Amino acid sequence: MSGPAGRRTRGSQAPSRTEDGHGRGIREFRRSGVTVLNDDFLTAPLEPGSVDLVVTSPPYGVDVQYAHYDDSRPYDEYLEFSGRWLSRCLELVKDDGRACVNVPLDKNKGGQQSVYGDVVTLAKRVGWRYFSTVIWNEQNISRRTAWGSWRSASAPYVIAPVEVVLVLYKSQWEKKERGTSDIGRDEFIGWTNGVWTFPGETRRLGHPAPFPVELPRRCIKLFSYVGDLVLDPFLGSGSTLLACLATGRRGLGVEISPEYCRLAAERLSNAKLAEPNTSGPAPRATSGTREVTPKGSPGTAPGQARSRA
Repeated sequence: MSGPAGRRTRGSQAPSRTEDGHGRGIREFRRSGVTVLNDDFLTAPLEPGSVDLVVTSPPYGVDVQYAHYDDSRPYDEYLEFSGRWLSRCLELVKDDGRACVNVPLDKNKGGQQSVYGDVVTLAKRVGWRYFSTVIWNEQNISRRTAWGSWRSASAPYVIAPVEVVLVLYKSQWEKKERGTSDIGRDEFIGWTNGVWTFPGETRRLGHPAPFPVELPRRCIKLFSYVGDLVLDPFLGSGSTLLACLATGRRGLGVEISPEYCRLAAERLSNAKLAEPNTSGPAPRATSGTREVTPKGSPGTAPGQARSRA
């Protein structure tokens, strides 16, 4: 989906990158079927109906200090932006395409808001169909600092140390075609139980809110076939594409920050590859039927953002 088509070999292909020309980052990085694209997801030249699975952790609206995105915007603006990127994702997935969206259950900073419930409502409003929800027990209660009224019924805070993964699909849940699944027996039994318990990412990795590779890895193995195309519209530090490399999926990560694109490219350059896979072509970008060179480093218009990952 992004840039010129690449070879389908995986193990021996050398990484390639296109610099932005200003020393700030890369415009595009490709390695073994995965692509990092420095662009605004809402306007990037991407091919409709080509994606098998979206896996992402979008901005949370909790005042995370990202490089280019204002995460402290008013909640109504946050929801408006969320509706736009969810709609764009729906356009890009196949009829049997799916999405796994990692969001907080709720938030207290700046006023109590039911983030998960509001995102579910938005997703359904723009055309996604709801399938299920996975509770991610991140076990981060030790980092809690807000209690409200301490040991008093006056105004206590109730904070759940979990996040959620919203599972959506476009038109039909069952896949139209059979592919190769690489999920093990114990993995399947454990992961179809909708409570996943593993820690969040403790390292900052040059990004203010990275998420662990384990989260996209589970989503990818459970909800896609080997060789499928996985999209992360808010790539951040590159966790989703690292999971793609490890599981033999093709992947496209769109990220508006040149700094985070460079970080993701560095992580991908050093990552271990899965076994060779020739199940599909490399990702491409398109404008109508014409292949397009990815854009250079974009600005910071209100619709632009990057991921937690």
